[in-house]
Amino acid sequence: MTDEVQLVYMSAKQVAEYLDLNEKKVYAMANDRILPATKVTGKWLFPKVLIDRWVMDSCHSGMLTDRLIITGSDDPLLSMLVARLMGKVGSRELVSYSATGSRLGLELLAKGYADVCTLHWGSFDERKIRHTGLLKGYQNHQQWILVHGYKRAQGLIVRPDMHHRVQDQTELFAQPLRWVKRQNGAGSQQHLEHWLMTTGMAVTDLDVRFTAFSERELAGYIAREDADIGFGCQAVAKESGLAFVPLLTESFDFVMSQGIYFRRQLQQLLGMLTAPDTRQVAAMLGGYDLSGAGQLLWSQGQ
Repeated sequence: MTDEVQLVYMSAKQVAEYLDLNEKKVYAMANDRILPATKVTGKWLFPKVLIDRWVMDSCHSGMLTDRLIITGSDDPLLSMLVARLMGKVGSRELVSYSATGSRLGLELLAKGYADVCTLHWGSFDERKIRHTGLLKGYQNHQQWILVHGYKRAQGLIVRPDMHHRVQDQTELFAQPLRWVKRQNGAGSQQHLEHWLMTTGMAVTDLDVRFTAFSERELAGYIAREDADIGFGCQAVAKESGLAFVPLLTESFDFVMSQGIYFRRQLQQLLGMLTAPDTRQVAAMLGGYDLSGAGQLLWSQGQ
């Protein structure tokens, strides 16, 4: 016979008394998805176990929590680091990384469904303008900070047999190339659209066959020869055995609330970025520059 876990639900009034808050404040925090709650037949209910977890999550800047949910832009190096970190912590903690694209990742961060969002929304030289401009479009950006991850080489991912045909941009668009694009809101799609604009072209001028929801999915279409060309990072091209034409160096960065920055798992992850074995892996993958990893780039106070 197994023990059953009985969930205890609290009303807004009970939560207000429990947390020593005004009841109207409790309703506002529930509507803003700050407090964990569910609405049943128009009435807010608060699972006590999640309220307690939320309080614990707020203690000591989140250092006592046992999970870290990362979302946002896709990256092979980060995937490897998260897997290695999970290998170290085992079943005691959870570090999860879900590649959703930059904008969707920020929406999930804003709603409290994620702890960290990764993004790459402009070239390395433009990051302070483009990245901070993007963040300021979200309601609770005042609570966020921007931390540098690393530089990445971005450009065209192409079939190896076509590499020589796409070197000259003046001739590239005259060829019958089958393109893969990324979903709207992905950093790679933003790069593609910006680069096309500089050449006097647009996505609508391309023969787009597929929309990929990760860089690895994009590379898969090209590696299977279902498509010829797409836009992504050098590491994805290399691991898929594809050719790469570099077009820009971008900044791959981390966005989080100020409290999350001190969370144990994130500090472990940022520490791994400066480790010698990580630099060896980055060199093997190709297209990375880890100098300045972990540097604070922006906060609302700056």
